[in-house]
Amino acid sequence: MLNFLGSRLLQMVPTLFFVSILIFSLQHLLPGDPALVMAGEERDPAVIEQIRKQYHLDRPIPVQYVYWVKGVLSGDFGESLRVKVPVRELIAQKLPVTLQLASMAIVIAFLIGIPAGIVSAVKQGTAWDYGANLFALWGISTPNFWLGIMLIFLFSIKLGWLPASGYVPLSENWHASLASTVMPAFVLGNAIAAILMRHTRSAMLQVLGSDYVRTARAKGLSERSVILKHAMRNALTPIITLGALELGTLLSGAVLTEQIFSIPGFGKLIVDAVFNRDYAVVQGVVLVTATVYLTLNLIADIAYVLVNPRLRG
Repeated sequence: MLNFLGSRLLQMVPTLFFVSILIFSLQHLLPGDPALVMAGEERDPAVIEQIRKQYHLDRPIPVQYVYWVKGVLSGDFGESLRVKVPVRELIAQKLPVTLQLASMAIVIAFLIGIPAGIVSAVKQGTAWDYGANLFALWGISTPNFWLGIMLIFLFSIKLGWLPASGYVPLSENWHASLASTVMPAFVLGNAIAAILMRHTRSAMLQVLGSDYVRTARAKGLSERSVILKHAMRNALTPIITLGALELGTLLSGAVLTEQIFSIPGFGKLIVDAVFNRDYAVVQGVVLVTATVYLTLNLIADIAYVLVNPRLRG
């Protein structure tokens, strides 16, 4: 297990190195001069020259990259050009918001999608199967922005049960925090639940037709035991993969949903940074997102081993 974990960690190093080069290079292909952006409206030549020296913009791009990597390795992602705040602080402010929203969304997706997929596979060809497939089709085809607006109209305007927008940190008021994030979390989780349902159904149908499942039934085991202990466990591998990928997507920021519900998360941060040519913020957020993706893949690999002991060798 330790060898397996060590090999996966070693694979992350060159991947992050390649991603860092890609991020830094693409940023420098964008039009505009960062020094002019930082100088503001005055654009005094002396000030611009001072900015170039301060941020090493007068050095060759490979040298600039080395300075940036040194800062990143020490926890310094640079300073936002727009708000003059360290990027590390901006990430620390926005990441917990996105983590909460993504965690709630993925929990909703798992609670809806996996049971619906299991029922659909076990009850294949029945009304339960058709109903679950209809739900999946609805979840995949419903635009998030439309569903978000409809939820605001129903639960905020008509019923007055939930706030229409805004965010309250968990540390301030956990009840108000959950109330402010349950609707955007459902909007995000709805589409993922539909995808999970389809994958769970497909995996379960394949497993239910296996020899070991027929053998378990022939031994007289209850149908519940056959489904939950034998079939479901072996069908989890593709579900784990999909869950890790979808969670990574959520953590990278759900731009439309965050805009509709005024959630100050990663999505809004990266969009604002791109429009304002805030290079340091873009580089920092994308690098953190890539690291999160790789970490989630590592967790998924570990989950494979825990679910399927045959992979431990």
